Amino acid sequence: MLYMIYLRFSIMPSIIDRPFCILVLLAVSVVCAMSQAKPAASAADAKPALIASSPSELAKAAVAAHGGDKLRQVRSIVMKGSVDVNVSNQVLPGAFSIAVSGDKYYFEINSVVQSLKQVCDGQTTYSSMNPFELPPLTSVGFAVLARVGDAGYAITPYGDDKKKRKGFRITAPDGFYTDFFVDEKTGQVKGYDSAFDTGQRRVTTSVEIDQVETVDGVVIPKKYSQRFDLGGLTAYASFNTKDIKINPPMDASAFAIPH
Repeated sequence: MLYMIYLRFSIMPSIIDRPFCILVLLAVSVVCAMSQAKPAASAADAKPALIASSPSELAKAAVAAHGGDKLRQVRSIVMKGSVDVNVSNQVLPGAFSIAVSGDKYYFEINSVVQSLKQVCDGQTTYSSMNPFELPPLTSVGFAVLARVGDAGYAITPYGDDKKKRKGFRITAPDGFYTDFFVDEKTGQVKGYDSAFDTGQRRVTTSVEIDQVETVDGVVIPKKYSQRFDLGGLTAYASFNTKDIKINPPMDASAFAIPH
């Protein structure tokens, strides 16, 4: 699930603005790319993670453990919950809501300090806090797991990992990658890392999944923590998703651009 919205912090010096910019980057990381329906790919040949050895076998086991064809066929998703973000020892509690359908999405964070809304109708993007740079919706994070078996998504051994965890790397056609680490008994994803360049900055992020929830046969991260590094700025966030809806009816008006 981890699509990420990232931005140039150099033009946002405010200590209040920075945590909320990172909130956008972190909170949307759970869902966006999952909402694009894909042809079903059979998981019949998926081996349990306990005995799977190759990256490809581990990837297939992870897909099966998170719902298999049901995961791959998610067309829309709505998530609501709470988040606590720590940036430079400044802790900000907030609530978030996300709705995604295909290439359309709606995202909002509310806090006693500041609120943020971002909407995309599939062609135009509106944000109450500018400027933003949007990476591809299908290239980074947990949601890339649903692309296993799709043309152009390469599965290889993951990069260097001092903990020697069992896992694999998925690289999208545009070169973005995510390293997944799985539970050997369940096959479920326990965490994932990613790194990419934007401008002259190296962006890295790391997620640890604490709790999952099964909704309509799809196993979704419910509680998770995330670390985000952008040069000299590091943020930590704890997410608790309280309401998840899979494939709810979504009217186009939900993604209307504010005027």
